[in-house]
This record gives sequence, structure tokens and C-alpha cells, in this order.
Amino acid sequence: MYANAPGDPPEGSKAVKAQEWLRRISKECGVDALPIVGRIIEKYMEDEEDTSGRFWINPQQAKERKAKIDRIKDGLERAGLTYSPGGMLTKGEGLATKTLSELIKSRNIGAIDFEFERAIKNIESSPREAVSAACNILESVFKVYIEEHDHLVMPAKQDLQAVWKIVRADLGLDASILEERDLQEIVTGVVATVHGIGALRTHASSAHGAGKRPYKLKPRHARLAIHAAHTIAAFVLETWDEKSGRSQTT
Repeated sequence: MYANAPGDPPEGSKAVKAQEWLRRISKECGVDALPIVGRIIEKYMEDEEDTSGRFWINPQQAKERKAKIDRIKDGLERAGLTYSPGGMLTKGEGLATKTLSELIKSRNIGAIDFEFERAIKNIESSPREAVSAACNILESVFKVYIEEHDHLVMPAKQDLQAVWKIVRADLGLDASILEERDLQEIVTGVVATVHGIGALRTHASSAHGAGKRPYKLKPRHARLAIHAAHTIAAFVLETWDEKSGRSQTT
């Protein structure tokens, strides 16, 4: 079977078979359960539109199909799971990543959306690739910010630290100008975290090679970098919105 679900098909109706097989997968497959379920739902999740011209569906059928996919997505979200193209089912998309996803989709920034998906789907299978994607998310957000502000000039060296320096200054993300000590500490931490994420990619990720002593990155390390990058990116976009008048609240 394509999905590699264990055992023979259970007895009963389709619904009963599906429920029993999913229980069996959860009980017997351990860490392999998510990849198996991802492959099972792949056909349903990615069959939103036929572009080959072989099959025609009317608007009502298309609407019903989309509703079914939305119900699957809602169920996955309630379980803390995220589906990515290719049958990739991952866990760990929390509030920060959901907020960032909404922000980047509202701006229709393709590059950020691509890196967002790449980061999530590679957490378990390739932590180094996931860290690289997380860093690219920050770089993309900062570059877009600079490009959309005429008074700012893109630096000759467009690495993370160079573009972050410009964006940070323009948004006023400077701990020394804040009166509240708690906020000073948070902003100082944000600055240090951006530097840390960039350094992690340089020393450990696939973007710059492993070096003589490669880091032994694990999914939990990648997840930490991703959530940190997502939180910072969301904060920058929200601060941008506030300064440009898109939002009336802090």
C-alpha cells in the first residue's frame, strides 16, 4: 500500500475501516505515524483542481470539494498538525507561525510563503534545511521592508545582519530609547536572537556547509529557531503595520 499503513484492511464500512486503521497507525507506528497519515490524505488535500482537462467538475462540485478539504485542515489544526504539499504532515505550528502565516498571506509575499512552508515541512526530516528556511524568512521580511520604503537603501551585502540593521533602526527597535525596563530586555533579546539564528545557519545549516565540526542539529533545535524567527518576523510586520496606519492597536 502506498501509505505503508500496517496490517490488512479492517472489516466494516468505509468509515469504520478508516477509523480503525487510523487507530492502528497511531498505536503501532510511533514516529512513523505522521508520514503515513500524510500520505493517506495527500490525494484529498492536493486534488483541489484538475489542470489536465481530463475531468470537468461544475462549480457546486468544486465548492463541495473545497469544503471537504477545509474540514480536514480544521481537524488537523485542532490537533496541532500542519499539512504541506507532498504528503508532509508535521506538528508544532503554534500561535506564532499561524500569526505569521496570516500576515504574509495578507501581503501576498511569495518568497516568504515558500520559506514558511519549507521550514515547517523539514523540521523532522532535515533540521538543517529547516533552520536555513527560518533564516531566509527573516531575510525576506527585512528585504521587502527596505524595498517598500523609498528612503531606505538596500545594503551592498544583503545578508541577514546587514538588512536587519537597517530595518531595526527605521522601526526604532532600540532598547536604549525605551523607558520600560521589561521592554528593553525583550528588544535586547530580539536583537540577540536574530544574530543567533544567522550564526546558526552559518555554522550548521546547509546554506553554508557543515564545516569541520558540524552541529548535531535535532528537530527540537530547528523548531526553536523556526518559532523564534516566526515570532520576530510577525512582530516586525505588525510594527510595520502600526507605523503605516494599517492597525490602530499595539
